[in-house]
Amino acid sequence: MIETTSPLIATHSGTFHADDVFGVGILMGVFPTHRLVRTRKQELIDAADFVVDVGGVWDAATGRFDHHQRSFAGERPATEVSGVTVPGVGYASAGLVWSAYGVAYVNAWCKAHGHTLDSAAVADIVRAIDQSLVQYLDIVDTGQGDVSPGIFGLSSLIAQLNTHWLEEQGLDHAAKAQLSETRFLEAIAITRKFLDHAISKKVAQLLAMDTVRQAPRLLGGRVLHLQEGGMPWTHVVLSEMPEVMFVIYPDSDGNQYQIKTVPIEAGSFTARMDLPPSWAGLRDAELAAVNGVADSVFCHLNLFIGGARSLAGAVRMAELALDHAAAA
Repeated sequence: MIETTSPLIATHSGTFHADDVFGVGILMGVFPTHRLVRTRKQELIDAADFVVDVGGVWDAATGRFDHHQRSFAGERPATEVSGVTVPGVGYASAGLVWSAYGVAYVNAWCKAHGHTLDSAAVADIVRAIDQSLVQYLDIVDTGQGDVSPGIFGLSSLIAQLNTHWLEEQGLDHAAKAQLSETRFLEAIAITRKFLDHAISKKVAQLLAMDTVRQAPRLLGGRVLHLQEGGMPWTHVVLSEMPEVMFVIYPDSDGNQYQIKTVPIEAGSFTARMDLPPSWAGLRDAELAAVNGVADSVFCHLNLFIGGARSLAGAVRMAELALDHAAAA
């Protein structure tokens, strides 16, 4: 592939899907001075520097990312689950482009936002985004499964942006093509916004890890005290701090300190230790009357979070919760 300062990115015209939207969006992020053409004319496809979801060729070295050819058999590496080999998810164009240019996209995002990550951290982000987002776009596009019935998932929502016959009434061919082009660019902007926020959260998690590790531990190491609210702590606590039962941090408004339970695993609603059942759903004076902490603010009905006006109050709530669990 000939390197140019303004590479031409080609994808098919007509109805778009999440995989071509995502693939083109990645290349647009890596090559911000790109040119874009949506076409099915072979001479334009052949002339492009990058071709996504059309053209019948998969060759990352020459910028070709199609998966519709009969000979295509690209898939992610197989994994071992309980001693059983599970085939990897097959690629659509989204996964093909991400596997080739995900690192470059994350690096470009980091540079634009003033962050510096080593290659291992960038690779971790690329892998995490593939596992949590990109593979599902591929699954839907290739018919390997319906990961989100109805129009709930990103693939279905992107498809809603295609034009339909009622919108096209009274438009000539050029006007229809222009409307489709506008919608395609809207779809890319929406998709990249979600992707960029996902990258931002992963970068935040990585940059926060040392801060979480160095945070003070109270009450015999069973309570972690974070100086900042919103600090992503779950991964570090789950993997490195088995003794921590509660995390205390100031809320976003600075009006209270919250005490949060630690889940047994990421995404679980089961905690290592709940707050006492007698606190469930109580607030202010009612809660203070039960737990004896004068500046108590609340305890969630499901016992996974509570709060007090002061750090001392939150620590006392944690101490009472630990005592309750020990006595149970």
